[in-house]
Amino acid sequence: METKDLKPALVFGYFYEICRVPRPSKHEQQMVAFLKHFGESHGLHTEVDDAGNVLIRVGATPGMEHRRTVILQSHIDMVCEKNADVTHDFMTDPIETYIDGEWLRARGTTLGADNGIGVATELAVLTDPTLSHGPVECLFTVDEETGLTGANALQPGFLTGDILLNLDSEEEGQIFIGCAGGVDTVGEFSYTTVPVPAGYLALRLMVKGLKGGHSGGDIHLGRANANQLLGRFLQQTFEEGEALLCAIDGGNLRNAIAREACAVVAVPAERKHQLRIALNQYAAAVGEQFADIEPDMEWQMSTEETPARAIDPATAAGVIRALCTLPHGVRAMCADIPDLVQTSTNLASVKMKPGDRIRIETSQRSSVNQEKADLAREVRRILADCGACAHSGQGYPGWAPNPKSQILDIAVSSYRRLFGTDPEVLAIHAGLECGLFLDKYPHFDMISFGPTLHEVHSPDECMHIPSVQRFWDHLTDILQHVPEAGNK
Repeated sequence: METKDLKPALVFGYFYEICRVPRPSKHEQQMVAFLKHFGESHGLHTEVDDAGNVLIRVGATPGMEHRRTVILQSHIDMVCEKNADVTHDFMTDPIETYIDGEWLRARGTTLGADNGIGVATELAVLTDPTLSHGPVECLFTVDEETGLTGANALQPGFLTGDILLNLDSEEEGQIFIGCAGGVDTVGEFSYTTVPVPAGYLALRLMVKGLKGGHSGGDIHLGRANANQLLGRFLQQTFEEGEALLCAIDGGNLRNAIAREACAVVAVPAERKHQLRIALNQYAAAVGEQFADIEPDMEWQMSTEETPARAIDPATAAGVIRALCTLPHGVRAMCADIPDLVQTSTNLASVKMKPGDRIRIETSQRSSVNQEKADLAREVRRILADCGACAHSGQGYPGWAPNPKSQILDIAVSSYRRLFGTDPEVLAIHAGLECGLFLDKYPHFDMISFGPTLHEVHSPDECMHIPSVQRFWDHLTDILQHVPEAGNK
């Protein structure tokens, strides 16, 4: 059986097609063209705004003309993560999916069900002739994962509905009514180079096999951060003897916990054996520390061709100190919602950039604006103390829960009627676009829900196949019970 043969057939058929369209964040042009062609070929009103957001409208089915207009919303970009041993070009290659029991996975890459399954579900609503619904507007936003630029650029008047169903949540049976706000904080180091002395040997140090995951949804799980682990071993290496840092690379995206990190160091040839022993001891120690959380952690050391030059020692020391000093993980839990993270920070990536620069990216999240601002300020101070030029971005707002939401009442009643149990009603620590929508459309009544996805933002991402049917049944039942216009 293939992906396109799964049930519900229309949803999985469209998801199969979406997996064949490259759509990395900030490079969604092919997906925008796909959606524009889709809408126009089905005779549906289709618009693309200046940011690349796509809006496709379908009219009410017979007898539902007087219902309120519902907006279905998903983002079209995906996080592009792959295992180090996988050859895959996210700009050109389709996502290769396979069925693993009740789960759908990708071969060594992110699956892109975040948020491709939401996109596929919207396309199914637009074209399923058996559904009963009022007017529907399907909104597909760009660049949610790396900047929320599509939602930020949304203009008042583009949408006419006042109920919005965000299809970007990751646990079937849960309905979200609030989310954290966030801000990115970046530090850039400028370096010069120094010659590598004769008799030095270059060694590549690498940690890999960590679980990583979503820096919002998984930050409370205590998973190891590859950047931190590598930084601490580098600090130990530089304290114990002569060494030069030649290259460093760790993590990828601001909203993913770093799974892999590597560095090239040059040391006197006679230190190689000492460094091997030290790495083995360090690997054993952190392996024991994270034994139950990171069972697949792996450390490697290999000889490299010795480069002619290395990063100047002062800058190298600053970068390493930053990786060791910057906070990562949960800072505070929510006092009034059990088990909800209130404030956290993610040490996302360290990258060498053109122009002799090294860039460290972090992100801070909180449902309390002051805590988010304070934590970003703390991160900037640490980066500056380590010699970086530090700044924070504009950030994005949180979404405050609305306990009087009419669409929430409808969704809860629908779930109870369909499945004989109540859904969980929650807020989420991860960021959603809903907070930005409220800036432009403050009258929106919104909820967020979706099928079950695990390990998003990592190559272990998978989607629970049976949950997609339940999600579909829930969504279509909600659409049948939307109130009439004027009933608010």
